[in-house]
Amino acid sequence: MESLWRQFDRIIIFDTETTGLNFTRDQIIEIGAAAWSPEGERAGMDAFIRLPVGRQLPPFIVQLTGITDQRLQEEGLLPQEAAEDFASLLEGAQRPLLAAYNAQFDLNFLYHLLQAFGLWRILDSCRHLDVMTVYKDRRDYPHKLCNAIEAYQLTGAANSHRAIDDARATLLLLQAMAAERDDLDQYINLFGVHPKYGLSGTRFPFITYRRQPYSRQQPLYQLPG
Repeated sequence: MESLWRQFDRIIIFDTETTGLNFTRDQIIEIGAAAWSPEGERAGMDAFIRLPVGRQLPPFIVQLTGITDQRLQEEGLLPQEAAEDFASLLEGAQRPLLAAYNAQFDLNFLYHLLQAFGLWRILDSCRHLDVMTVYKDRRDYPHKLCNAIEAYQLTGAANSHRAIDDARATLLLLQAMAAERDDLDQYINLFGVHPKYGLSGTRFPFITYRRQPYSRQQPLYQLPG
């Protein structure tokens, strides 16, 4: 990933599991992240986050992730603790990059969590990469993480719907795409927007959004704004 390491001194791959799709109403229940420098992995986190007293996980989330209310209660951090742990992954970084698969979704939830504890400004120091946007330029529909894992034959990676597993699968995918064509730097702060449903959630001022079709045409970064 030479094009990225020329620009960044730390790359943090992260993923979230949540109680639903609406970041203003739903909550993060797990954050998984791995922080990398050019020398290799330097830190990481895999944290469950407790729900407020009296709130329970929807049954379909339990079935999807395998995470239970009991596990959140026994192993989960308080939301502020999780926010501070994530912020610590950025400590000392001069040029950090945050990357995720379908990053718009995860950024909505991460920003909402950090904002509650006055930590949201750490995102101002970061630049952002949506790995799904890159994948959509490389392969036709469908574009789920499991499809990308299969397309690149990533042995040892699985879309398990557990945050740390999906974060590590995203790293392997990023490395495979860089080996295929190392133009990843062209996608920094450039997110593809769903051609049918449009933008989901917050329009972040530090991101450029462009409509991205299902079928590959010319790369998104060459299209007019």
